[in-house]
Amino acid sequence: MGATIVDTGPLVAFLNRQDEHHSWARAQMDVLKPPLLTCEPVLAEACHLLRRARGGADALLDMLARDILHVPFRLDVELERVRRLMKRYEDRPMALADACLVRMSELNSGGRVLTLDEDFRFYRRLGRQAIPLLSPWP
Repeated sequence: MGATIVDTGPLVAFLNRQDEHHSWARAQMDVLKPPLLTCEPVLAEACHLLRRARGGADALLDMLARDILHVPFRLDVELERVRRLMKRYEDRPMALADACLVRMSELNSGGRVLTLDEDFRFYRRLGRQAIPLLSPWP
């Protein structure tokens, strides 16, 4: 099994006990082997969403410090591919974080995306391939 690429939703749910998906996210984090891969736009979204959860943003940054999360993605290197993805899915519209995660799934072909975002059911990597997902919905 390849790397696990983590989206904003599961990080927020894991760190916020009030989140409706907290139990699911905690169960996933208990079995996944670190490091989990992510990108800076996901971290920015998660910090923003955790700003009112006591210690939430700090706990997220602590996950980076403890190598539970790793950020190998370079937007400056992948900019054109990310831009093409956002244009392709502009009818949804695709967030920058989602485009980065789709690109990360292309770069980590054996990987899967841990997400709560149902848009990942529609996104395709490398043009036509479904993205392997870990999500609470079938």
